[in-house]
Amino acid sequence: MKVNSMKYLIVGSGLFGAVFAQEVAKAGNKVTVIEKRNHIAGNIYTKEVNGIQVHQYGAHIFHTSDKKVWNYVHQFAEFNRYTNSPVANYKGQMYNLPFNMNTFNEMWGVRTPQEAIAKINEQRQEMVGKEPKNLEEQAISLIGKDIYEKLIKGYTEKQWGRPCTELPAFIIKRLPVRLIYDNNYFNDDYQGIPIGGYTKMVEKMLDHPNITVKLNTDFFDNKDEYLKNYDKVVYTGMIDKFFDYKLGELEYRSLRFETEEKNVGNYQGNAVINYTDTETPYTRVIEHKHFEFGKGDKDKTIITREYPADWHRGDEPYYPVNNDRNNKLYAKYAELAEKQDKVIFGGRLGQYKYYNMDQVIKAALKAVSEEFGE
Repeated sequence: MKVNSMKYLIVGSGLFGAVFAQEVAKAGNKVTVIEKRNHIAGNIYTKEVNGIQVHQYGAHIFHTSDKKVWNYVHQFAEFNRYTNSPVANYKGQMYNLPFNMNTFNEMWGVRTPQEAIAKINEQRQEMVGKEPKNLEEQAISLIGKDIYEKLIKGYTEKQWGRPCTELPAFIIKRLPVRLIYDNNYFNDDYQGIPIGGYTKMVEKMLDHPNITVKLNTDFFDNKDEYLKNYDKVVYTGMIDKFFDYKLGELEYRSLRFETEEKNVGNYQGNAVINYTDTETPYTRVIEHKHFEFGKGDKDKTIITREYPADWHRGDEPYYPVNNDRNNKLYAKYAELAEKQDKVIFGGRLGQYKYYNMDQVIKAALKAVSEEFGE
């Protein structure tokens, strides 16, 4: 990597910003990272309470099949072997996720893969030969009525804030059906959580003599100044906000978290339990101590209830709503972004993509390569 010796401003200290900062600082450039919150690490921020690493903005499990990305993060943290194995609670009945032989046995009493396939096919009958017109029909065509009604419908309607009959079919392209007794949610080669939390990992990424971090600093308070005073700006906020929403507002989903301490060593027996009925207002309950085995106060635990929320201007956006209308509008904003010689747009909000963490890192490394003409 050639030395540019330029002045970079990075807007946002989440994964995209931190990876980009680390790489250009290593190459000899001066980097200033500004963050509007009072902490680094964006939505993967973890905070220690009673020896427990609390995922402040919802559960984050690192998983990837990309060995380069896996090796990359290991420069900054050691990972445990946490395996994501969520459980669904439907009106007090517990089902393993993803849909696997444990789920099918609990749902229908089937014991073999052949029995499970026969039952799923019987359940899908009503959609045979029909083109699914919405998410409800799509889910039934893939997995059948029972699983759709108990494990998909309520959760999805809460997540998106509208009925499944009004959601497009393409939201669910496939459903993870595993004809084995295995509760590992992800299919990836590598999976885990950084020991000591994500904040520590991001701290290490930003720990370089060429990097200065400024918290409680909003880019929009001095946007023109920043654009004038730096050679390059890496912007990881909402792309429509950068352009003053001049082509219209993109849609985002927001989340609300209720965290509380319980005077019990083990509250629910699993890190993540999804509530898949419609009546329970939250989508899931996270018990943070289960992300790091045996750590934390033996007589206390921290739980978080996660509530989805409609996004309104001024709320914290968590992920984009990638439907046709928004994707077309984003494409127009992306054209404006192309014309910004000084600005690189990155991350979930800057690139309007529902990225996993490994995809964010990959996108940041790609942006660095492009920046250095590699």
